[in-house]
Amino acid sequence: MSSKKPFSKDIILLDDVEAVVNEIINKLQKDVLRNLKRLGAIVGTSGGIDSSVCFALSAKAFGPDKVVGIMMPEKDSSKDSEALARELTAKFGVMAIKEDITDALAGFKCYERRDEAVRHVFPIYDPKSYKMKIGIKQSGLSNNLPPLFTLTIIDSKGKQEDQILPVKDYLQIVAASNFKQRCRMATLYYHAEALHYAVIGTPNKHEQEQGFFVKYGDGGADIMPIGNLYKSQVYQLAEYLGVPKSIIERTPTTDTYSAEQTQEEFFFQLPFGLMDRYWYGFENDYSPEEVAEVMDEPVDKVKALFGNFERKKKTTEYLRMSPIRDYYGLKV
Repeated sequence: MSSKKPFSKDIILLDDVEAVVNEIINKLQKDVLRNLKRLGAIVGTSGGIDSSVCFALSAKAFGPDKVVGIMMPEKDSSKDSEALARELTAKFGVMAIKEDITDALAGFKCYERRDEAVRHVFPIYDPKSYKMKIGIKQSGLSNNLPPLFTLTIIDSKGKQEDQILPVKDYLQIVAASNFKQRCRMATLYYHAEALHYAVIGTPNKHEQEQGFFVKYGDGGADIMPIGNLYKSQVYQLAEYLGVPKSIIERTPTTDTYSAEQTQEEFFFQLPFGLMDRYWYGFENDYSPEEVAEVMDEPVDKVKALFGNFERKKKTTEYLRMSPIRDYYGLKV
């Protein structure tokens, strides 16, 4: 007979947050100091909930003198991000370093390549007078269809225009934008190597398992301390660790495009409170019928959600793969 708990809306919540925090802190100390033989931690600080929890865990694990928070804004970044990051680092008494990566991104032609693709869709687009973002406007979650991405431009008066993104232009915009995460990764490793510290990665369970990260960008790190935690659990840790309320209450954003955009709008298509519960049901082999009853939704909708989760895992598997090395080699 199965010992699995009946599915419930509270099934994802941690019963003993203190015990989980202590377990993560102990493992951080073991992994960084003993296994990696590094002296401390480097954490990219953006004012987001995930990076803030990783920062707080690191400060508790190594002490404020052995942690450095690196702020890496660029010209499209929200002005709130730096203010929140400084509030966080001050709260934990940790050094904060600001590295503006705008010039580096310009050198990679990040903005130029992105804007070229935007103008293929909207010839009137001028980054000096328009803001832009991409997102999923027509959700396929409930009908088991792949996502359909839309490009949005907004002029200085707030007038918004939307167009379905052709695949070629979508790929170019994403490829250009990914310079931002990869540039940040390189910056973090500069500081880590200069101090002989480890880089602490900040993706949570959904970002890692659904592929909402950039390979060798925010996916590039030495340790992923919250990689097995649902977003609801990350918030539980934030409350326990004393992360500032201004960060806890902030809506999770991508902070990638010049126009404001939530993570839900761009990728997940569901609020994290619902996403956590459906994903838990999916990955722990609860039947769509049981999940649908608890969540008060049609069974067909839950089946479609599970189908989309499976598709995301399969189509993003290459992001989680290490380099393939099983080629010809001398055998001794």
